[in-house]
Amino acid sequence: MKRLVTATAAAAILAVLLPVSFGHAGALARFDVAEDHTRFSFAESPIHESGMPAHGNPFVTQGYIYPVGTLDGNVDGVLEDGSPAFPDLVLGTWTCDGWFVGEGGDATTGVWLVSRQIMHFHDDGDVVITQGTELADAGVVNARPITGATGDYASFQGVMLQTLIGFNSYMGVNATFEIPVTESSGTYDRIED
Repeated sequence: MKRLVTATAAAAILAVLLPVSFGHAGALARFDVAEDHTRFSFAESPIHESGMPAHGNPFVTQGYIYPVGTLDGNVDGVLEDGSPAFPDLVLGTWTCDGWFVGEGGDATTGVWLVSRQIMHFHDDGDVVITQGTELADAGVVNARPITGATGDYASFQGVMLQTLIGFNSYMGVNATFEIPVTESSGTYDRIED
């Protein structure tokens, strides 16, 4: 009986602490982001000899939110002039600000940014905000705490998963994002479309 009570109590605690389920039809579980290289700005210093931002350099950038899979294969989601490559597919605007850390712009692995990301969805004005680290490693999942949200996302708690797809032809970031529904045994259950 003691084990049953303990297991029930643990389940109740986990139900409160884990991310909520997607009960909102308008909320996107997964999406891609293509950084607009023309909107990337960083400070004059500190920089590496390569000209890339070094540890402590602040930055701000923006990009386009697309349906998940749009950037598969690391296709360019942004044209040379900064306009979206797939204007009819744009779901919203992604804004990111923060600081380069570690090896900064010269990093090829590990944490290279500490940032805040704001995803603003155009159809309904919903916003999701995350804060945390970003990895220079393509294909590696990185969990970022959800620190604020509005609209269909307002009740979400927990994390958003970010995976760097790669860099586009103009050195802008391509990434994919996912909000997991539940966590069990240290792994995230994927959201079904």
